This record gives sequence, structure tokens and C-alpha cells, in this order.
Amino acid sequence: MLAVTPTASQVTHELVNSRGLTDGAGLRIAPTEEPAGAFSLSVAAAPKADDQVIPIEELGVFLEPRVAEALDDKILDAAVGPEGKVSFSVADQSRQ
Repeated sequence: MLAVTPTASQVTHELVNSRGLTDGAGLRIAPTEEPAGAFSLSVAAAPKADDQVIPIEELGVFLEPRVAEALDDKILDAAVGPEGKVSFSVADQSRQ
């Protein structure tokens, strides 16, 4: 199952709160059309019916089924740059 670092959890909370969403909201990760193998991240009010949900306190990370399979042994991290720009990254859990 995808692991979430404390930093990614904190950034997710900040993103969801900045949108004024309540408990049950989260970060949704889904595949994109281009480039192949890439993912899109978006703030969502709730998971879709077939999403895998990774709980992080009162929020969650919602994984589209194909993404859940691809990220099963990964860890999600985040960083905030000096100008407030957020970036997420994925790495193998064995490297952490």
C-alpha cells in the first residue's frame, strides 16, 4: 500500500484546507493521458466509488485503481519551495 510521509500529509492538509473542504476530502491521484505513465494530482471533496483510500487523519489520499496498483510499494512525499510552490514525488519504500 502507498505510504505517505508526514510532509506529504501536512501539505495535503494545507491544500484541502485552503479550498475550504471538510473532513472526508483529500488528494486524488489518477492517471493522465500524456505523458504515458504520468499521474495527475487534484484536491477532491470525496473519493470516487472505486478509489482506494489511504487515510491520513481526517483526510485521505484517493487512488484510482490503476494508480493504486502502480504505487502499491511506493511512498508519497512532498516539498514546498521558497516561493510556496508545492511538488510531490514518489519513491520506492525500500529507499526510505
